Formats: sequence, structure tokens, C-alpha cells
Amino acid sequence: MEAKSTAKIVRVSSQKANLVAELIRNKPIEDAIALLENSITKSAPLILKVLNSAVANATENHGMLTENLYVLEVYATEGPTMKRFRARAKGRADQKLKRTSHITVKVSDEKRGVKN
Repeated sequence: MEAKSTAKIVRVSSQKANLVAELIRNKPIEDAIALLENSITKSAPLILKVLNSAVANATENHGMLTENLYVLEVYATEGPTMKRFRARAKGRADQKLKRTSHITVKVSDEKRGVKN
């Protein structure tokens, strides 16, 4: 059985979020939380929030025990891009792309391909 949580339109690029997601993929919940709490990247607290939500969904909705949970999947897909302009010399403009992402975390109580 698995539980899932998603955060939509998070103000971090999906490339940067996926770098942190690789750290916790296929890890026990305790290890994943410890890694995210000690990471200095911008996306770590955002992924931690989604992970805590997925754990809460697993315990409340599916009756799983927290100590038996593993991170099954973590990924960040590209969300909508906000386009802004910055004024430059001689009446020109540069485009600034402010990227967003959708972060998804799935947790499970089964050890499918989990590395300790």
C-alpha cells in the first residue's frame, strides 16, 4: 500500500528540486527527514513539507505505521513559468524566467527496491 502527497506551483526549478529528491529516494522515513533537515538547499524544506504530508496521509488515511514507511518515489516536474522583463540599455529588455515545479512524494510500507 502506498500514500501520496503533491505540492503544486512551488517557486523552485524542477532541476534543483530533483537534485535533492535523489538524496532521499528509496530511504527509510527517518533517514530522509534527517537528510532534508540538514540540507542547505532552498528546495529541502519544501520537499520536507510534502514528505511530512505524505507520512500523515499514510498514517491517518491508510493506517500504516510511521516506523515502517519508506520513500517510494520523489520527483519534481516542471510547473508553469512566470515570465518577467528587466529593463536594459537603449530601450531594450531581457526576459527573466521564474520557474516553478510540482513536487510529488510517495511513501510505502513495503520494501520495493529499497537500499539500506
